[in-house]
Amino acid sequence: MVINLDVSMLEPCEPLERTLEAVQALALGDCLHVIHSREPRMLFPMLEGRFVWKVGTARLGRFEIYIWRADDADMAATVQALMENAEVC
Repeated sequence: MVINLDVSMLEPCEPLERTLEAVQALALGDCLHVIHSREPRMLFPMLEGRFVWKVGTARLGRFEIYIWRADDADMAATVQALMENAEVC
């Protein structure tokens, strides 16, 4: 299941806090799709070891970040397909 979280209109540090809160609830088969106004570089070290992420091409001044559990081996292919479909839209 893809869980969408748009933090693009929030003031710092709310995007980081909400994203960290949302990733804690991810189950196997879940992916968090975050819409952000900037690349959240402070977030990535906090995810290392427990989660995998992929940053999509910025569109309309926004970044799309896909985050899933590191032990979810099947999710990488799903995220790749989601990102390819998003580029077509």
